[in-house]
Amino acid sequence: MAATVWTGRTRQAVTTLGTVTRASHSAVKSHYDAVIIGGGHNGLVAAAYLQKGGLKTAVLERRHVLGGAAVSEEIIPGFHFSRCSYLLSLLRPHIFRDLELKKHGLKLYMRDPHAFTPMLEGGVGGLPPRSLLLGSDLAMNQREIGKFSETDAKAYPEFITHLDKLAVAIHPLLDSPPVDIAGLTGGALRRRMAALRSALPLVQCGLKLGKNIPDFYEIITAPIMKILNRWFESEPLKATLATDAVIGAMTSPNSPGSGYVLLHHVMGELEKEKGAWGYVEGGMGGVSKAIASSARSHGADIFTEQDVHQVLVGSDGSAKGVVLKDGTEIYSRVVLSNATPYVTFKTLTPQSALSPAFIKAVDQIDYTSPVTKINVAVDKLPNFLAAPTPDGKPGPHHQCSIHLNCESVEVLQTAYEDCKEGRPSFRPMIEMTIPSVLDPTLAPPGSHVVLLFTQFTPYSLVGGRAWTDQDREAFADSVFSWIEQYAPGFKSSIVGKDILTPPDLERIFGLTGGNIFHGAMSLDQLYLARPLPSLSDYRSPIKGLYLCGSGSHPGGGVMGSPGWNAALAAMADLKRG
Repeated sequence: MAATVWTGRTRQAVTTLGTVTRASHSAVKSHYDAVIIGGGHNGLVAAAYLQKGGLKTAVLERRHVLGGAAVSEEIIPGFHFSRCSYLLSLLRPHIFRDLELKKHGLKLYMRDPHAFTPMLEGGVGGLPPRSLLLGSDLAMNQREIGKFSETDAKAYPEFITHLDKLAVAIHPLLDSPPVDIAGLTGGALRRRMAALRSALPLVQCGLKLGKNIPDFYEIITAPIMKILNRWFESEPLKATLATDAVIGAMTSPNSPGSGYVLLHHVMGELEKEKGAWGYVEGGMGGVSKAIASSARSHGADIFTEQDVHQVLVGSDGSAKGVVLKDGTEIYSRVVLSNATPYVTFKTLTPQSALSPAFIKAVDQIDYTSPVTKINVAVDKLPNFLAAPTPDGKPGPHHQCSIHLNCESVEVLQTAYEDCKEGRPSFRPMIEMTIPSVLDPTLAPPGSHVVLLFTQFTPYSLVGGRAWTDQDREAFADSVFSWIEQYAPGFKSSIVGKDILTPPDLERIFGLTGGNIFHGAMSLDQLYLARPLPSLSDYRSPIKGLYLCGSGSHPGGGVMGSPGWNAALAAMADLKRG
């Protein structure tokens, strides 16, 4: 069968999940209490809380589908893809409860086991190549790790316990704004007392860490390999764990600070299971659809295909609403932007309303991304040499995050170095997920959706050259050829694909630089400095304009927290007048 190809330059989707209203501009009222730019998950969360708080709220999404990066699209007829983000974990539990997301249709598929790393090697004595399978069963994990090192098998339980202690201690920081330094150091006594309360989550974090504070400091500053080499000796285990330290980040396992990215990915929670990641029925658009449904149930107005041109700034320097691309003006008391800080302040805000120093600071925010997402429709399940399933029925490993080209940390390091020189990795790091093995709504019977999160690919190629369709095809073919070595027959099973390089992720989803986190998750862009020290409390230099996207604390992947905190900040300011 000839394959259908949608490159990142093709703007077409057959159907989508999450479209709420394709309203004419006449359906949008001229006045609201709050207007939210962008219908990503954080914007929708903000809308739900603002509306619950009694503020008439409108969400204006420029695309034809809600969700931002958490979106489901039928790019190839019959196949529904989580086109950008693809797994759920860091949706904060209190938001899950407050917005009654189950009631509004959110259905989850838990994964256990959750990680599968097949080896690219010849089998011994007629046996298949080795592989590493990890899940919630500790005894199974030790048996699997024991294939490579009995020493590592014994050390693994203690390592997981240690990592959990560090991750759990951070939870108070995820649900609260950073400490109000300005309030603590100046202003009236009332403000200082309020600012003192803002330090409570940091104190709670410190108390939970206790004697582990030095270990926490080390893991957030050190290269992850400094940590992993201390605990383990086997390359497949170290490489598998290291993938969570570099996923979505332009960093290597040997780069300082990569340890934090690993911690960021293990601090999540799903269905009260710590560290768990799962699939959403219908794809990630199901999350956005449920949040939107909750917001609408409280009275929020949510619109798609409403492209905001600029924030309206009054003569007093405060935000007064927005103007759409067609000139329609919508007035509001506050404006919350779910766009990246760069888009918010360089595109949507009149430059005359911002100081040159502030604009220069915004220009310095790092949005470097190494990610190319490839969505693939296949007519049969991949059959891995390391875990054969000749009958075509899913095995436990098919529900996992499948780590390819992860035999050793050296492979990951080399892939990173290729990208640093402006070349897509010759042997890319590939994280494959096949959500259709658990969710039958995504593909026709017998067929599957295969989601490939690949690294490392530069935003611009050698010499600053832009990606062409030929470049996209060449990289995708390289990825498929590597998969073919692990699962022969994969290439012939492809019936369609969707290739999204960093520039495509930027253009389609508004992700500056193609960065899935709305800005690098490096130490200089976290907590008090996310996205800038002057913006860490969600408020902007424009009174009444707030950041509610992942570019704000606590950063990308922590679903809902930026939207919730920004909504609280806006409501508090309105109450104070």
